[in-house]
Amino acid sequence: MSTADQVTLLQENVEIFLPDNALAEKLALAQKENRKLIIKLGFDPTAPNLHLGHAVVLKKLRQFQDLGHTIVIIIGDFTARIGDPTGKNKSRLPLSAEQVQVNAQTYVNQLSKILDVGKCQIRYNSEWLGSMDMGQTIQLLSQVTLAQIMQRTDFNNRFEKGLPISLHELAYPLLQGFDSTQIQADIEMGGTDQLFNCSMGRQLQESAGLPSQAVLCMPLLKGIDGSAKMSKSEHNIIGLTDEPQEMFGKIMSIPDALLPEYLHLVTDFTPAQKQQLLAQLEQGDNPMVLKKEIGKNVVQQYHSPETAQQALAFFQNQFQNKRFEEKEFTQISLATLPLIAQNSFSLLEVCKMLKPEESKSNLRRLIEAGSVTVDGEKAIDAHSLLLRQNLPLKIKIGKRSFFELTV
Repeated sequence: MSTADQVTLLQENVEIFLPDNALAEKLALAQKENRKLIIKLGFDPTAPNLHLGHAVVLKKLRQFQDLGHTIVIIIGDFTARIGDPTGKNKSRLPLSAEQVQVNAQTYVNQLSKILDVGKCQIRYNSEWLGSMDMGQTIQLLSQVTLAQIMQRTDFNNRFEKGLPISLHELAYPLLQGFDSTQIQADIEMGGTDQLFNCSMGRQLQESAGLPSQAVLCMPLLKGIDGSAKMSKSEHNIIGLTDEPQEMFGKIMSIPDALLPEYLHLVTDFTPAQKQQLLAQLEQGDNPMVLKKEIGKNVVQQYHSPETAQQALAFFQNQFQNKRFEEKEFTQISLATLPLIAQNSFSLLEVCKMLKPEESKSNLRRLIEAGSVTVDGEKAIDAHSLLLRQNLPLKIKIGKRSFFELTV
């Protein structure tokens, strides 16, 4: 594939190029020097699950990989134990070494859903950051001014509002940038929220006498609620390891306004197919038609064509065609739950055991919002009691979870 064709392919959906002609220049350099580019992506394993928001960047990396370039995944096992600034009004809590290791291995396993992990370099930044002494650390800090660090939007906002900023947070962008010097990255990938940290890598490479990396930032995918970026803390994610029916159902719940964004960022349709589907939507097709196409495509990517068809059929039967009493409920025996010795149990307690991956606070919100039903009736009191003598009970949690609690 010619350099021009590679640029056309790789620039699709990229929101920020730094500098503007970065991609073309780096590809031309690789051709001139007859070598492959080193493409960097860093993860701090602060939570164990990846989602479609992460996949936006990972799929772009896969395009680089398919063109033969070298993908280097930096697992921030050192920086995760410090605590990355969250971009919000408070610092992120640091993790223990044990938490980091468990999350890191889970990340690597999930990367294989998109990348050929066997051809990636997986590096841990404790390899170089963990061995730095105080003198080396201060030398690193001396390369950047406080004024430069305070250009980061969330730092500036917190400073203006008089909110606390810990010194370790100010050092974080330098540590991420230092990673780029150690692997001599040609390009660093990330979401648009990582522009500042990726730019720091350019500056530190220049200070070290190295060619500065280009930065390619992908757009931040909105979560299924349509109001914020996809994030586990916002309870609006579609996980890469979600079951097919759950994955499809979440796609069907997104607001219609997000359809073009999801079509472009999460599907692997060809550009011509995307344009055709968008044209059909603009010509008056029911948005549900496009949602189903997106849902099938996404499930097929992370599972299989067969499970995609099964997820579509399940959705149609469960949510479009059947009355409540005809729907399919997953049977859960009380004997399999810790509640076995009790004669009564709170609704919240039961919901937590049926949906262990959900936080109690989120389940409480669902209950109070009327999104939980017991035998077809809304139950809005999280502390209301369910009685053993009334089993079996059909419990619906949210839009997609149907359980029948039996003796």
